[in-house]
Amino acid sequence: MAIDGLIILDNAGRAIAQSGFHSFPPAYPLLHTDALNNALANSSRSGDVDPVLYVSGLDTPSACCHVKRGDLRYLCPVSGDVDPLYAFAFMHTFIDILHEYFGHVSAETLKENFDVVYQLFEETLDAGGHPLTTSPNALRDIVLPPTLLHKVLSVAGVSGLATSSATSHPFASPIPWRKAGVRYNNNEILFDVIETLDAVVNKNGTPAVSTVWGRVESNCKLSGTPDLLLTFTNASTLTDCSFHPCVRLQRWSRDRVLSFVPPDGKFKLMEYRYVPVSASSMNQVSVPFILRPNVRVDEHGGSIDVTLSSRLTTRTMESVFVELYLGEGATGASCIVSHGASWTYNPKTSTLIWELKTVLPSTNYSLRGSFTSSVATPRPSRAFRVRFDIPQHNFSALKIEQLKLTGENYKPYKGMRGNSLGNIEWRW
Repeated sequence: MAIDGLIILDNAGRAIAQSGFHSFPPAYPLLHTDALNNALANSSRSGDVDPVLYVSGLDTPSACCHVKRGDLRYLCPVSGDVDPLYAFAFMHTFIDILHEYFGHVSAETLKENFDVVYQLFEETLDAGGHPLTTSPNALRDIVLPPTLLHKVLSVAGVSGLATSSATSHPFASPIPWRKAGVRYNNNEILFDVIETLDAVVNKNGTPAVSTVWGRVESNCKLSGTPDLLLTFTNASTLTDCSFHPCVRLQRWSRDRVLSFVPPDGKFKLMEYRYVPVSASSMNQVSVPFILRPNVRVDEHGGSIDVTLSSRLTTRTMESVFVELYLGEGATGASCIVSHGASWTYNPKTSTLIWELKTVLPSTNYSLRGSFTSSVATPRPSRAFRVRFDIPQHNFSALKIEQLKLTGENYKPYKGMRGNSLGNIEWRW
């Protein structure tokens, strides 16, 4: 199973960089770029374009898999008997690698570091379309991250001095995801547990579907080659787990503990789905707020009256966004909000956005207003989209019970913090 290549487009649909399509004619990547641009041009909203597009025009039919991250779009053409999920997994991995190297990824960043981008193409994808080295720790020994010193030395023609160490060479460590000879003055490992609640709520306020997806991200600054054993308080509530290659799967299956030699630096330790033990029917997770919408559609417009209140007793919700698509032909909106909140109307997406920086417990927030439309009978969306953030909180109440270290003679500092996000569809 192999993919054909990778193309990166800017926000205007122009190709910034692409891997070498060695086994295909020069027109092959252009056909996929045009197919995506035509689909975006013919769609009223970019989010309505299918993530996998059929592409014809050559002897062998193919498909264009694409994702958008920021202002850039990433295309991965595939042909033959290839699972599209294989292409999406590689694209997301490559995007994560770009963030590891450049931090903020934009068209300007890629243009300023063309040499690094094309080296990453060559090292992560071979000529046959098979992924090669995708571990950031191993890649840093092969492709040096861009720094001011490396740029100055490269311009001066003494790039040989830019290597990290005379004794360091690629794949020097027997563990592919960890460098050899790592040393720190302060040994610590930090864990971030980030959970996202995806839910659909009926107009009577009861969840039709609610799922909590979580991930554990780590920042490891430990010397030597430590072997860790991590125990959680309620690991039995975690299911559909996926792990970093460093985790020993047999130990998790038997004892529900994580045994691993961690990579150096930042990495994603695991992902999971949270299944509550004492939940209502169908393992539903309750939504942490109540929305009382009242939308009336009139001729060439309508009125909106929405009240939002938090169900939390101690935590404060932050960065709350309530969005409503007003339908094709919407021309504007006029609203009044309470508690110093703000609202905006996006004419490009015909969306009304209500923004609340904080939502305190036991407090009601309201938005009242009207909208206009050039269509005689407007058809706004039948659901509100609500996004929120709850710092220092986890739906699963996941905590570290114990962290044991073997193989090294020091006691590390361990830290853990939680964060909960929400993406709710509330029907009216």
